[in-house]
This record gives sequence, C-alpha cells and structure tokens, in this order.
Amino acid sequence: MKSLLPASRLPSFRARLLKWFRRHKRDMPWRGGRDAYRIWVAEVMLQQTRIAAVLPYYRRFLRRFPSVRALARAREAGVLQSWSGLGYYSRARNLRQAARQIVANHHGKFPQSLNAALALPGIGRYTAAAVLSIAYEAPLAVLDGNVARVLARLGAVRGDLRRPKRWQELADAAQSMLAEDAPGDWNQALMELGETVCMPKSPRCDECPVASYCRARRDGLTEEIPEPRKKPAPVEMTVAAAVLSDPQGRTLLVKDPGAHDHVLFSRMWQFPAVQVNADAREELAGLLRNTLGLGSVHLEELRAARHGVTFRNITLLPFLARVNSLPKIARARAVPLERLGGLPVSSATLKIASAALTR
Repeated sequence: MKSLLPASRLPSFRARLLKWFRRHKRDMPWRGGRDAYRIWVAEVMLQQTRIAAVLPYYRRFLRRFPSVRALARAREAGVLQSWSGLGYYSRARNLRQAARQIVANHHGKFPQSLNAALALPGIGRYTAAAVLSIAYEAPLAVLDGNVARVLARLGAVRGDLRRPKRWQELADAAQSMLAEDAPGDWNQALMELGETVCMPKSPRCDECPVASYCRARRDGLTEEIPEPRKKPAPVEMTVAAAVLSDPQGRTLLVKDPGAHDHVLFSRMWQFPAVQVNADAREELAGLLRNTLGLGSVHLEELRAARHGVTFRNITLLPFLARVNSLPKIARARAVPLERLGGLPVSSATLKIASAALTR
C-alpha cells in the first residue's frame, strides 16, 4: 500500500483534524476526563452497538457500578440484568471477569501496558488501544470500521478492507499517522470523523475539515470506497416459546431446557422454547412433555414477534399455557410475569413476555 499522505502534508493534516475535533466533538459522558474505567466500559458497550442505544445503558450501568471495584464485587446476574436489552451478553460477562482480574492483579486500576490490557477477558487490540491512548496518552493508533473507512477514502484504497493483509496495512498506516503528542484526541478525531462526516453512504464531504487531502473525493470515488462487505445470507428461523402461568400470575423461567439457543437467549433465564421445524404447537408440547413433565396442557397462541440476531431473522411464536402449579425442576425459577424486566433476560425473552402481558 502506498503512503496515504505525503510526509510533507501530514503535519497540516493532523493540525486541521485535531482543531476540528476539539471544536466540534460531541459531548459524551465518558469524555469528561481520563478515567480509564469509564472509557473502558464505554468502548465495550459501543462494540457493534450505536451510540444512541448505548447512552441510557451507560448512565445506568455507571450509577450501579461506579468503579472497577464495584463491578468486580457484583454478581454476574446483577451485571447481566443491567445489560439486559443491549445484546451481545458475552461483553458483560467479560467486563465483570476483567474487573475481577484488574482488582486482583492490578490494584484496581486498568493496566497501562498493552500486553497486560490484552491479557484481560474481552479486550482486543482495538479496545486496548482506545482505552490506553485516551486514558493514558499511550502512542497507540486505533483501527475500527470508521477509521478504516476514513483512511481508505483518504488514500483511495480499493478492495475488501477486512482482508487480513489489507487490514494490517491500514493498521500500519494508522500508526504512522498518529499524532503522538495527542494520541487520545487523535484517535477520537478519526472515529468522530467517520461517524459523523465520512459516513458509509452519502458522506458529507463539504463539511469535512480534511477534504482537500482526500484522493477518493478528488477522483469521485467516495461512494465506491470502501467496497461493500459481503454479508452472509440471512437465515430464517422460527422459535416457539411457552409462557406458563399459575393461579398466582407466576411464570416459569428455565436455563438449558433441552433446546437452548446461546445466541438468541444468551445463556440467561428464558421461557421454555424450541426451534420449530414444522408444527409449532405440537413441537412445543413435546418439549414441555419431555423436559417439564407436562403431559397435557392447552397452548393458547399469542401475538408473534420478530427478532434479529446477527444474520438470523427469527420469528418468535409465544404460547400461553395455564397450569394449576408450575413444574419443580432444576435450573428453573418461578417469578411474577410482570417483573421479568428486573431479571437478567434477553430482549427476545422480553418480547415473548410482552406478548403474554398484552394479549
């Protein structure tokens, strides 16, 4: 890959981009200081999740777990409950495990060395570079989708940016361009530019502070670079779930009821559910019979719901089953149906519960 910018133009490019960022950066709750814990939590939440969706979760999470020591002391169920609805729950589990390691091995402070940061659960090269550069001014460049897009347009880089060789070339280019006297602001400036100006479609080139340096704009290639990623074909699937209801209005939540989907229900409390192959009512009744010992139960069909997880398009088919008493089995708990929102459950489980509460 050729140099994205002549060395003679790099100082003015840095100066313009940093000036723009410091004048126009958005007011985010994690930008109020250099607290590595707050920055780390934000970076983890922002993985594969839009900022607008993250903000309310971030504020609630920090109120409940205001420090790494508070997070390390927390039970996993409490952390998952605070994360409920945000998705990709392995992030929450890794966050708690990493907090425990930070308290045990680093005196409760996010480590300042790259190798020590990378040794923590859930911390990859991007997250480590972001936290260390913003919190500690470590001279480490970040590379994510937004930064890669900015760099690709800057140098008119064609082809699939995610190919390992090309991604490494972009990482090397990002490091060579780093403003080492302000690495935290520099990394945030590139990310901000990609999020708000140099967007995937219809980039706002007229608002770009460094448009005069951009080869893709000069050559009329901003809509062609980067090349669209090839996504896997969507998989359609149907899941039937049973909302059991006893005379006290309680329902049964289970773990691993024989047809547990680690992606859909994220290994958290869920309704008994089965992936449907042909007949939803019959297959769900078979699950209840084989795993809960419910031999004969009337299944009342409720409002269906749609749910998306990565490349899966899922139809949720909830059924209400009234029972005199809830089965007593291992790895199950009886809870009031209207109180599910206070438990560690996935958004798919909440959609099923909503169908039963609004029938």
